[in-house]
Amino acid sequence: MTNILLTGSSRGIGAAIAATLDRPDVAIVGHGTRSGIPADFADPAAPRALWDAALERLGGTIDVLINNAGVFDANPLENDDHAWVEAWDRTMRINLTAAAELCRLAVLHWQSRGTGGRIVNVASRAAYRGDSPAHWHYAASKAGMVAMTKSIARGYASEGILAFAICPGFTMTGMADDYLSSRGGDKLLADIPLGRVAAPDEVADVARFLALEAPASMTGAVLDVNGASYVR
Repeated sequence: MTNILLTGSSRGIGAAIAATLDRPDVAIVGHGTRSGIPADFADPAAPRALWDAALERLGGTIDVLINNAGVFDANPLENDDHAWVEAWDRTMRINLTAAAELCRLAVLHWQSRGTGGRIVNVASRAAYRGDSPAHWHYAASKAGMVAMTKSIARGYASEGILAFAICPGFTMTGMADDYLSSRGGDKLLADIPLGRVAAPDEVADVARFLALEAPASMTGAVLDVNGASYVR
């Protein structure tokens, strides 16, 4: 049995990941307002509380951590100084710092047990390509997540602790729907050679593969799911 903690499991990509991991050999604890354990990652105490609650539900063992929770709120440069910095800090706290705290707890957990484990971080195409002028903070948070993933992979591979990241482009979720409509959907779709945005199930399939099946030598890999809208 593989025990998995999945953040942001209530909707979109997270709900699709939870669905694809709904199998007899997996025990999954979700996090979110509509599924799993509620935890507001804007609260610095939330990651530890979520980890402890998930560990209890899973009988004291977590084998895989999937960090999917995140926000995508606009932060225009025209905001006053306090509002701009507050929005920056909130996005960093939710998208990056909370994920970092959970990664730290996971690594310490696996080290204390003398076993390996897997981390799958859902980042974004924005980590490499950047994002709109109102989303500096989002792009920066996702770039930090990619750098963190690579650091974990390099630092703990010898202990069997593996780390992977996924960088979706636009995905047909609530966040992407709002962005597409606000920016002119046809123009944005024209920038995707595949001609459409990704479906949550496509990202979920990659997450399932990394969580359960990817060979150990892939640790540190960052997999793109963006319809060739950004290639590296």
